[in-house]
Amino acid sequence: MAVDFTLTNEQRELQSNTREFAENVLAPVVREADAEPEPLRGFQRTKQAYIAAYQAGIAFCMLPREYGGGGLTNVELIIAAEEICAVDPGFACTVLVNGLGLLPVWYWGNEEQKDRYLRAATSDPTGEYIVGYAVSEPAGSPGGTANFDTPLPHPVGIGVTAIRDGDEYVLNGRKYWPCNVGGWDGKGANTSIVVVRTNPEGGGTEGLSAIMVDRGTPGVSYKLIDKMAHRLTPNAEILFDNARVPAANLVEGTEGNGDLLINRNFAWSGPVAGIAAVGVARAAYETALDWAHTYTSGGPRPIIHYQYPGYVLGDVAAKIEMARYFCWKTAHYLDQHDYHGELIGAMCKIQCTEMMLDCVY
Repeated sequence: MAVDFTLTNEQRELQSNTREFAENVLAPVVREADAEPEPLRGFQRTKQAYIAAYQAGIAFCMLPREYGGGGLTNVELIIAAEEICAVDPGFACTVLVNGLGLLPVWYWGNEEQKDRYLRAATSDPTGEYIVGYAVSEPAGSPGGTANFDTPLPHPVGIGVTAIRDGDEYVLNGRKYWPCNVGGWDGKGANTSIVVVRTNPEGGGTEGLSAIMVDRGTPGVSYKLIDKMAHRLTPNAEILFDNARVPAANLVEGTEGNGDLLINRNFAWSGPVAGIAAVGVARAAYETALDWAHTYTSGGPRPIIHYQYPGYVLGDVAAKIEMARYFCWKTAHYLDQHDYHGELIGAMCKIQCTEMMLDCVY
């Protein structure tokens, strides 16, 4: 088994270019955007940075090159994502949710669906194209995300239904918490992938499918959620009220297998969430280190010259390094095993976020 933590020249260039974007384009806007009390206006303040990310190939870097994407491996994605997360993990989440919304179309969609959705995302002349991912439902409801795979009968599990009516599916129900779905104006993303129950009598994982709900679909409304953190990624509540969606929008390979989509996305997002935690911890560490080089606490020298502050900072630095390599390992595993890494993905997500809390607080 070869273990190598040395980045290639191409990976170093990717890291450097993404860091330059994060520091020079994103950083100047995030403080005021994050302080904006109205969540939609705060999100809109990042629009020009998002367009710059789109033009730089960042916004859809995870999609395959054959459909106009960046074609990054999971390892490369994680390397780039850390640089954005170190400046603002909310903005990074906005970008990375594009992958949660469209990678399933690449995995399971037919060729017409891949052409229609992936190429539209990567060829938008405005650079504003954004994709939502809708699985979560209101907390405490039978369809709460944690219950999607509970092996119990109806009504446990996903509650939003999609009933076939001729050449359409009729959607009813509520989603709560999904990212990006409201788009730039709160009236809808360009498109969103929505996990629904196409078998209304099934419970748990039975009869789940994924369908693309495009902007402007009648019967779909959005209400943005005002959050304490991650304010620069837009989360919303969605209400489906007899919303009619073309049957051709059902992602072909997910029919009756929507639980597999959720599991695979959870696996993919494990190191993504992990590296977000690494980025936040790194930013906190770098700030504390700079402060320790100047703060004297009334003494003759900055506190960095004393043992205990050095011990604390050294401990934090070691934890960040370990978490980063766990993210790389997890991403490499997904690259080698065709994204099937539910266990290691979950371990990475949990361990790295716990590390971040230990380091920051």
